[in-house]
Amino acid sequence: MYYFQLAADQGHANAQYYLGFLYSQGFSVPQNNNEAAKYYQLAADQGHANAQFNLGFLYRVGSAVPQNYSEAIKYFQLAAEQGQVEAQFNLGCMYTNGEGVAQDHNEAVKYYRLAAEQGHARAQFNLGRAYEKGRGIAQDYTKAVKYYQLAAEQGHAFAQCNLGILYGNGEGVEQDYNKAIKYYQLAANQGDYCAQYNLGLMYFNGEGVAQNYIEAEKYFRLAAEQGYDDAKYYLDIIYENGYAVRQSYNKASEYSRLPSDQGDAEALYELGNAYYFGEGVTQDYKEAAKYMQLAAKQGHDSAQVSLGLLYENGYGVDQDYSEAMKYFQLAAEQGHVIAQYHLGLLYEKGLGVGQDNSKAIEYYRLAAEEGYTKAQERLEILKDK
Repeated sequence: MYYFQLAADQGHANAQYYLGFLYSQGFSVPQNNNEAAKYYQLAADQGHANAQFNLGFLYRVGSAVPQNYSEAIKYFQLAAEQGQVEAQFNLGCMYTNGEGVAQDHNEAVKYYRLAAEQGHARAQFNLGRAYEKGRGIAQDYTKAVKYYQLAAEQGHAFAQCNLGILYGNGEGVEQDYNKAIKYYQLAANQGDYCAQYNLGLMYFNGEGVAQNYIEAEKYFRLAAEQGYDDAKYYLDIIYENGYAVRQSYNKASEYSRLPSDQGDAEALYELGNAYYFGEGVTQDYKEAAKYMQLAAKQGHDSAQVSLGLLYENGYGVDQDYSEAMKYFQLAAEQGHVIAQYHLGLLYEKGLGVGQDNSKAIEYYRLAAEEGYTKAQERLEILKDK
């Protein structure tokens, strides 16, 4: 730190950038975005690409500096011209959303392509979506498959899900239910509600797999837990018609208790879900909250989200928006898009925290850039205010 400071004081751009980074992350110094912005500015003025990107991002979200999309565009542009991949991706997003510039899908595609060619997974996903929708470029399902595939290979859940949809529909590729299931499964394993819903449909209809209502119910329930209404519709059909009578519910619940008592986070989470939905046990939100709390303390992100929702709605616990925010924040830091979305809602509505549209937009954007539709919708609404 001492030598970085000496070098920065002598005008060394790299030292100024690293000082900014240390202040932004709170490494070796107290976290201080104002100091970070100061050193990023010094380095950016000397043409340091990463400093230009980081300064642009601060302007985009309004952290330590007043939110200013025009300044964000300016610094992203400077960094992008030097090949800084995150700047290229962010420029694409700003042209997509019309932030500081007129909405221009052609320009968005241009910058997504630059970033995608450097292996940026989210840019590859956004470029694939542009080809699929014909947005800013001629519709081309084959190229959509190409870019979704590149992103999917890097573990991008939304790309995996969309690739499953294209294989299921035979768009851009020969229809192949087995491959559709493969990609849905990869995305579902990461908690993608759309993939969970589509896997449920495959099992419900017996497409690519033997018809299996138990498996269908499992995946519909996972999607429904994230608020996906279409999944709730199919769950109603399954339960009303008795398609998935689980003879082993009570035994499964008893089995879940064993590792739960030993502190297994996943088992605690599943037991919390059992109480929440009344599966094999009497529905009891207080018991659900109890087990979600135990799992959340171990860092289980889905349990943290579920606990946040319980506090947000006052189910089984006293309604407490501050507690809801606490657990959403923990999950959001692990990249959980549902948590990011709900943080955006709390900031937008001023629940448990001072009303702050800039912070709401920041969290909505994190979720939206991962393809979360509800967050994209809230971003559009806030932009019009």
